[in-house]
Amino acid sequence: MQPALQRPAQFILGGDLDRTGPVTLSELRALPASRQAMGGARAQVGASLWSVLEHAGIQVDASRRNDLLNRYVLVTGSDGRKVVFSLAELSPHFGNRQGLVAYAESVDGALSQQPGPAGLQILASGDVQGGRHVAWPARVDVRSSASTVPEQGDVVSNAVRVSGAVRRPGTFDLAALKALPAVTRTVGADTYVGASLWHLLNTTLGLAAGQPLGMYVVASGSDGQKAVVSIGEIDPAAGNQPILVAYQVNGVPIDVDGFARLVVPNDARKSRHVSSLMALEVFVARP
Repeated sequence: MQPALQRPAQFILGGDLDRTGPVTLSELRALPASRQAMGGARAQVGASLWSVLEHAGIQVDASRRNDLLNRYVLVTGSDGRKVVFSLAELSPHFGNRQGLVAYAESVDGALSQQPGPAGLQILASGDVQGGRHVAWPARVDVRSSASTVPEQGDVVSNAVRVSGAVRRPGTFDLAALKALPAVTRTVGADTYVGASLWHLLNTTLGLAAGQPLGMYVVASGSDGQKAVVSIGEIDPAAGNQPILVAYQVNGVPIDVDGFARLVVPNDARKSRHVSSLMALEVFVARP
């Protein structure tokens, strides 16, 4: 019998970072260690994915409003499988689900010294299931979204156009949004009513065939603000985040800054709340 092929415990960083290239096991161990419980007495140990990216120097365009929110992270496995995180969901300033680049396992407090049979793994912190867990990652790339929606200045939106990688693209005005099942979310002192972003994209319009965990949506406001949400972030079997397209707040219509607003209830800051929402573009992530 031939011995199993030993894969290197490293992956390549690419994209919009100051320092790209291989990330080795020794470099990962030099970063602050984090743990992710795996049930019972088991835990995965490694460096947070956010800390790896931050250490490499995340590039942003200072001339663009909240440019970090318009970026995503594409993880490609050695088998070619791709999963996406929005940069904001990883950031401790927003979603704070930092991910984990696991290089060791702890069992009953005893720590392994080398990656196990699964090798290095990138784990999605807090996901319901492991669909965004990637064993033997080959690449991690940071990219700006592919959004092409231009700023509209002082124009106030009265409809949201949904386009891109959906089976039935369409435009939703207030009546069309209200025709969808209504959900209610409380954010701080405010109570919002609107349509679930997952229901709108997956059930009403239908995500295009392929791997939805390798896709993302960009919400654009008429003032030029953009915010990326990974499809895995809102998938009930993955991140299960209750993000909505809201049309009512505290019992009254949202009509000052457009008729609808993207609301991300569990973010630490409201920067991904996109007012005067005018477009939702769905993309398959590209490296």
